[in-house]
Amino acid sequence: MTRKFLSLSILLSAFLLSFSSVSFASGADSEDGGEDPTGFIMHHIKDSHEWHFFNVGHTHVTLSLPVIVYSGDRGLEIFSSKDFQDHETHAFGEEYAHEGYYIDSHDHMGRVDGASFTDLSITKNVVMMFLVIAVVLILSLSAAGHYKKHGAIAPKGAAAIVEPIVIFVRDEIAHKAIGPKYKKFVPYLLTLFFFIWIGNLIGLLPGAANLTGNIAVTATLAVLTFIIVNVNGNKDYWKHVFMTPGVPIPLLLVIVPVEIIGLFTKPFALMVRLFVAITAGHIVILAFIALVFIFESYTIGVVSTLMVTFINMIELLVATIQAYVFTLFTAMYIGSAVAEHAHDEAH
Repeated sequence: MTRKFLSLSILLSAFLLSFSSVSFASGADSEDGGEDPTGFIMHHIKDSHEWHFFNVGHTHVTLSLPVIVYSGDRGLEIFSSKDFQDHETHAFGEEYAHEGYYIDSHDHMGRVDGASFTDLSITKNVVMMFLVIAVVLILSLSAAGHYKKHGAIAPKGAAAIVEPIVIFVRDEIAHKAIGPKYKKFVPYLLTLFFFIWIGNLIGLLPGAANLTGNIAVTATLAVLTFIIVNVNGNKDYWKHVFMTPGVPIPLLLVIVPVEIIGLFTKPFALMVRLFVAITAGHIVILAFIALVFIFESYTIGVVSTLMVTFINMIELLVATIQAYVFTLFTAMYIGSAVAEHAHDEAH
């Protein structure tokens, strides 16, 4: 069963990458003229006020997204991203300003008169986040509905996917890393794992947004972990930070600042690790695709397609590993914060 699933995954991935090459090629030819591989790559991994899928000839297949802005003098205003584009080239720029606002060539909102405002737009990554949340909810609710209807029997459908992961996260990550108090944190760890995992996998599809390769998303996940760890930290945890046992008082002047810095470096490492791993994978795949249009060679095209397919196989593995690593380290940080030490048991 595992071999069949692996074979199907490889065939599906090869098909998707072939389609992806065609889609990205069209985008490069029309938008970058095939001469700017950096712009080609950045266009596909950065966030945007529109969702560009692919081109058919000179026709851009895109999804215009809501542009929502708030300013003190004008209040809340809602537009469509197509209001800020050239209707033929679909390019953004200050020259295409609409109602006093514009989106520049780097996809940043601005105001013609220079006044301050808040950009609350539904960007490509936000839509992608809603999509990932919807998929996670569908899987979770479908699995819950299966058990509610059929009871504790062999899982089928979504339950067959969800149950092994839930058991693994509960028993192999939460229980082992946190200890007796693990049950309280299992829901958060499961949410983390499924959100990152599904986001990573969908992000590999042609035209998908680079959600988990967005530093704002990984930073938010890291901040949530930071809050949960430190809010649940017991007296031993905080004593270890501000009055490390067994350390001479003069050395505390050095140790305490290091421990305080350590409170922030742990979530920072979580944030950067996920961001770099996912973004790097996307950049490598797009770089190999760009080589085809730089050299315009059939030989390079064949080699590039093989390399892209191989790297995409690795990315499927990385998508799961990164979800596991983020969840595991979160559980370890929580475990260190709630652990009861031996001297407490003696009392």
